[in-house]
Amino acid sequence: MPAITPGKITDQPHYLPITAEELKNTGKSTPDIILVSADAYVDHPSFAAALLGRTLINAGFSVAIISQPDWKEREGKDFARFGKPNLFFAVLPGAVDPMVSAYTPALRRRHDDAYSPGGKLTRPEKTTLVYTNILHRLFKDTPIIIGGIEASLRRFAHYDYWSDSVKQGILADAPASLLVYGMGELQMIEIAARLKNGEEIKDLTDIRGTSYTISIAEFREHPPTGIILPAYPAVVNKETYAETFKIQYLSKDTLIQPHPKTVIVQNPPARPLTSEELDIIYELPYTRKQHPAYKEPIPALTPIQFSITTHRGCFGACSFCAITHHQGKEIVSRSEASILREAERIAKMPEFKGTISDLGGPSANMYACSCAKWEKNGPCLDKNCTTCPSMKLGTAEQISLLRNVSEIRKVKHVFISSGVRYDLIPKTEEGDRYLRELTERHISGHLKVAPEHISDRVTQLMNKPGKAVFDAFCKRFDALQKDKLKRQYLVPYLMSSHPGCRIDDMVTLALYLREKGMYTEQVQDFTPVPMTLSTAMYYTGIHPLTGKKVYVPLGDEKRIQRALLQWKDPKQYEYVVSGLLKAGRRDLIGDLVPNRGLPPVRKSGSSKKRRS
Repeated sequence: MPAITPGKITDQPHYLPITAEELKNTGKSTPDIILVSADAYVDHPSFAAALLGRTLINAGFSVAIISQPDWKEREGKDFARFGKPNLFFAVLPGAVDPMVSAYTPALRRRHDDAYSPGGKLTRPEKTTLVYTNILHRLFKDTPIIIGGIEASLRRFAHYDYWSDSVKQGILADAPASLLVYGMGELQMIEIAARLKNGEEIKDLTDIRGTSYTISIAEFREHPPTGIILPAYPAVVNKETYAETFKIQYLSKDTLIQPHPKTVIVQNPPARPLTSEELDIIYELPYTRKQHPAYKEPIPALTPIQFSITTHRGCFGACSFCAITHHQGKEIVSRSEASILREAERIAKMPEFKGTISDLGGPSANMYACSCAKWEKNGPCLDKNCTTCPSMKLGTAEQISLLRNVSEIRKVKHVFISSGVRYDLIPKTEEGDRYLRELTERHISGHLKVAPEHISDRVTQLMNKPGKAVFDAFCKRFDALQKDKLKRQYLVPYLMSSHPGCRIDDMVTLALYLREKGMYTEQVQDFTPVPMTLSTAMYYTGIHPLTGKKVYVPLGDEKRIQRALLQWKDPKQYEYVVSGLLKAGRRDLIGDLVPNRGLPPVRKSGSSKKRRS
């Protein structure tokens, strides 16, 4: 694959062009690549259009952005504003999965979107399919590349929570030329370079980190070398689905899945970027502002405008999380020098008031973590990295980084808002020093941690540390508060309705929180998004890696489980009472919640029924 090197184009535009006039001002009449984004264009490295756009410009290509086009207008004028690109269109469906953006876990329609001006909901459901179909209708012979969270997690036949059915891989429905999975910078550069050199899009079948389709006839005559997965619709069978998911989860090989009208082929993953490459792309000249054409603020920018990404990847491999599937398990960290340069540029911005809101990644204290096995073989797919003795933690490096960023002129506060893995803070003097500095200088009154649950049978299915680990951390954290004038607090992220979780587990969790003096008004109700281990459990009732049966809460039970973590909320009273009765804990009525009699429980709005 290509390497990312210092820029070929030094005069990068202040903003990437979103109109024909702005494109003309760059000296181009037609761009090489047009990025069609469902998010508003914010020139910040946390937004895909900015990150990919500037990386492609750095590699020597011209780029324009069509941001939140009007997909309801029948002639598709928004999609045609730049005409036909020299190389290809790339569809970017958004930082949040469009279906998650459109619906709550209880399948209620959302009415706002943090990635749009004024928070207005504008993107269509199934954004990739909608945008790709319009582009294909307008520019039939132009290559269309799809990617991002939506396409990446739907590259095989997958369970779709919103229709409660198994859908085809997205390439079987979308008229796209290639699917890029993962973060995508290397794949996009290679696709652009090879097309520019005269290759045909149909011949680009060997790029790592991409999927493509071949005809049924070609598959029969010249099948590609790789593992052939059970076909769609045979994979709808739950036992077959679980077996198929296990192969996908544990394989780095080429995977092939036949569909009724096409065959989807996934190449092995792209290599991770190097530290030097990460430094280059995060130090490109982002303005860190929304495009001035927008007259209303874009809510998603506010909390992250002055944040800094320190690394990529997450080896936590939480069963319900898609980050590992998107960024990979291997940690790639930026150099401290690069991060300091970015912090110095932020400090010089007139809008900067002295606070770097976040210095981190998927888990902040995975910065500088490494394993000797990664360079040769990549991460182990069948082992838990968090408890592996081969893992070298980066505690000392993060302490150094936090201290040095804090010393930059005009920087008053450096916070970690992205959360930490408390189980990765070593029980050593160095670990104690890290935790002390973290709580004294780098959190604003509270530390975010994610135990998710304290029932060991649930945390085991989540692939999270158990209750004993969290208890030990709480004691350690509390010990640091004894001599403080101002107490800091733990804010736990908790989840209800995960596969394997029963109502009595939620009652136990609620009592635990009360005992610890904790309470949260925000509860994450498990949402089955494609391609996670937890979603496979949810659909099949089977743990794909062990073959064991798993209990799956559905329907009103999901509503009850969520309510039990909000036992103080009067609106949840009837559901809490119902949950206590179902768990055989009538004794807690008048204790955990007031005794107002036993009113009938109204039905929730969810139409989900228990599947057979």
